[in-house]
Amino acid sequence: MGFFDKLKSGLSKTKESVFGQVNELFKSFVKIDEDLLEELEELLIMADVGVASTQEIIARLRDKIRDERISDSDEARAALRAILEDMIGEYQPLDLSAKPSVILVIGVNGVGKTTSIAKIANNLKADGKNVLLAAADTFRAAAIDQLRIWADRVGVDLIAHEEGSDPAAVVFDAATAAKKRGADVLIIDTAGRLHNKKNLMDELAKINRVVDRELEGVSRETLLVLDATTGQNAVNQAKEFKNAANITGLVLTKLDGTAKGGIVFSIKKELDIPVKFIGVGEKLDDMQSFSSKEFVEALFE
Repeated sequence: MGFFDKLKSGLSKTKESVFGQVNELFKSFVKIDEDLLEELEELLIMADVGVASTQEIIARLRDKIRDERISDSDEARAALRAILEDMIGEYQPLDLSAKPSVILVIGVNGVGKTTSIAKIANNLKADGKNVLLAAADTFRAAAIDQLRIWADRVGVDLIAHEEGSDPAAVVFDAATAAKKRGADVLIIDTAGRLHNKKNLMDELAKINRVVDRELEGVSRETLLVLDATTGQNAVNQAKEFKNAANITGLVLTKLDGTAKGGIVFSIKKELDIPVKFIGVGEKLDDMQSFSSKEFVEALFE
């Protein structure tokens, strides 16, 4: 099964519960009028598209219908798809221009952070990259053990210390190893907590200083992993992390387990941070680079 088919399958709950109704809505209205737009607004909010995002979508659709004199429901539906694609924006690939490049991965416990790291590492390895993992989430023994298991499955090296070790020390050793082993990408797992924003900021700052010193001029990504099943809570989490870290991209997990796939639009509107990866299953190849065109197409087709 290709990834687009997996995406369609993974988004089936969102499609069946909401966007299927959107399709039916356009079929049931002979006339494109305010009644249709009002019903569409309700459906989008139900899909966790978010109030602000929904209002923008409806306003843009209303303008498009007026300016282009759209009277046909198929044309109106196509206009909606184009607006949704445009709102998410074009895919922004990872910046892996330097060797080694560094990917810092952050996110609260339970969102799928460790498995996301493994899946991204697997993607990069499949692209011919030499990947090294660093277990800098040292406050939870299980985090180190889980990452070690995944590193073995993917077939990449892992740098790890004991539970409770200084995360920056792990990163120092990982940076040294990355240079020595000729790694293309160093992926760093960081502490999965947000209860103390200052601690998180201090820890990330310390890690970044080590990276700056040991891997001067390196290209860097900071990816925030979010659980799509938590809906608007994911948006709130992202806002908190954005205040504590310079996030360059989002990894959205568990899209196959929710009917709230519209969260992608809400996150983009509220945070203006690109979604770089989405996960639609448990297997290693069930996470891929995000495409707005394929995402919207999977919701409608």
